[in-house]
Amino acid sequence: MEIIGYLSAIIIGLVMGLIGGGGSILSVPIFVYVFGFDAITATALSLFVVGVTSLVGSAGFIKQGQVDFKTAFTFGIPSILGVLFSRRLVLPHLPHYIIHRWGITLTKEMFLLLLFAILMLIASFKMIRKTERLRLRKDDETNYTILISQGLLVGIVTGLIGAGGGFLIVPALVMLLGINMKKAVATSLFIISMNSILGFLSTMSMVKHDWTFLLTFTALSVIGIFIGLGIAKRMDGKKLKPIFGWTVLAMGIFIIIKEIFLKQQF
Repeated sequence: MEIIGYLSAIIIGLVMGLIGGGGSILSVPIFVYVFGFDAITATALSLFVVGVTSLVGSAGFIKQGQVDFKTAFTFGIPSILGVLFSRRLVLPHLPHYIIHRWGITLTKEMFLLLLFAILMLIASFKMIRKTERLRLRKDDETNYTILISQGLLVGIVTGLIGAGGGFLIVPALVMLLGINMKKAVATSLFIISMNSILGFLSTMSMVKHDWTFLLTFTALSVIGIFIGLGIAKRMDGKKLKPIFGWTVLAMGIFIIIKEIFLKQQF
């Protein structure tokens, strides 16, 4: 099983290089169900892996001038505030039992995994559907207001369940600001790197880390993103989104079934 987990690290980077996100959608389930980490630790490890991998991936785009720094910081600063809010204020104060009455037991770990699964379902529908919403005018003054509020939302999600939020960031940049897909992917990776690394550092002392394992897994993910970026130069990542979307949908359904219906059997 561990071999599958390490091979998955390469796939995580590959997906991030191709579509500018999606790494955490794979990494959290892998850390929980393949390596056996609890949900809190898994989200922290995911933040580190996704943060470092996206930072390395965005470095090449920075050299090419593809990262829109104004947009990155307009979106990224509210995101960082959202991450810190989740990791420092929300997560530490969540009770062990979210619900423990009426014959229903919902633990903190189950709640986070189910929340993550719901996010996966939303992400999968966004990736599977072929139609795109109409773009708002680039000079629309409300664009940046919406962008800042969505940045805050992505930050809260990132901090809470360890998801970089690339599937939310890329559409926001394309549809709200009219940024082309390649620049949106590049800017998304930069924003994800800021959010994820700061999210990891904010709670690094709260969970135990096996640095040998974490750095090995991250190194494989970095190899994957170089492969993904290489493929992306010759292939449109949007063509692969539906395939990845169906995979994410299946994984989200699996988590829901596992946590709600099969929990007592494992």
